[in-house]
Amino acid sequence: MSILITGGAGFIGSHTAVEFLNAGYDIVVADNYYNSSPKALDRIKEITGKDFRAYEVDLCDKDALEKVFIENPDIDSAIHFAGLKAVGESVQKPGMYYYNNLVSTLNLVELLAKYDAKRIVFSSSATVYGNPKTVPIREDFPLSTTNPYGETKLMIERILKDVWVSDNDWSVSILRYFNPIGAHKSGLIGENPKGIPNNLLPYVAKVAAGQLPYLSVFGNDYDTKDGTGVRDYIHVVDLAKAHLKALERAEKVTGVEHFNVGTGTGYSVLEIVKAYEKATGLTVNYKIVDRRPGDIATCYADPKKAYEVLGWHAENDIDDMCRDLANWMKKNPNGYEG
Repeated sequence: MSILITGGAGFIGSHTAVEFLNAGYDIVVADNYYNSSPKALDRIKEITGKDFRAYEVDLCDKDALEKVFIENPDIDSAIHFAGLKAVGESVQKPGMYYYNNLVSTLNLVELLAKYDAKRIVFSSSATVYGNPKTVPIREDFPLSTTNPYGETKLMIERILKDVWVSDNDWSVSILRYFNPIGAHKSGLIGENPKGIPNNLLPYVAKVAAGQLPYLSVFGNDYDTKDGTGVRDYIHVVDLAKAHLKALERAEKVTGVEHFNVGTGTGYSVLEIVKAYEKATGLTVNYKIVDRRPGDIATCYADPKKAYEVLGWHAENDIDDMCRDLANWMKKNPNGYEG
């Protein structure tokens, strides 16, 4: 049997593909390369020494996606990463985000049902918690969103719950990520944002490399250890392994389950800057600027449920994350493009 990995050439998808191949699974990758590179697939094969089938396909094209199922009748489950993911862009282009993220998921779910492959691990986000009143954040906290990207994640969670309500044969595992960073230890795959990065550590790395002039630190007057915002950062390889554990459980049980995937430890913006400087010996220039509307002081996970139910926990600390990202940047200063 094979696992369909949508968005399998992306940052998290590529690392997850490595973990599944190393665990002995057969995979099929579907990706439209909107925010990824097909070169990542060659790197996955280099790391694992294993081959797999890959399709350039937009999940919003239902006929094209169905061709993947027809040509791979052994698909019995899916890991669903494919989707647009930039918060700022979602505010500027909400229609594009609602259409892409929802239609692609609806097509995927319909075809999984049609071909009797009713197992899915969904790539959700801590954004579904909105602005939590307390930390650490547990899975039973109230859900709300502050931007269209987060709203699409929450809507998809609800869609998947309704799908299970209509057919109890489904196994649905929803992983709510915190802040994935780092790269594979080989330096062969890593985050490859097109244009200016939206996330903190890739931006820090590009400043350190001299590709961007400085980092804007949005506020230093929060009620935190150094006044800058605190977030939960998780190594992308640890995150990838959580998908493996989630699918192993989905193979045994039906229903809908939600899991936070984080370390349970918060790091401030300036701690991230200092950790990256330590890992590289480089200087990260930064400027303190005004807070951004909607930002909160502190956000980190309670990952207890993932440990108790899935047997998963994060193994890498912030030094590991920065070291592995620095290795990726050193070997791939222009990402996969040169």
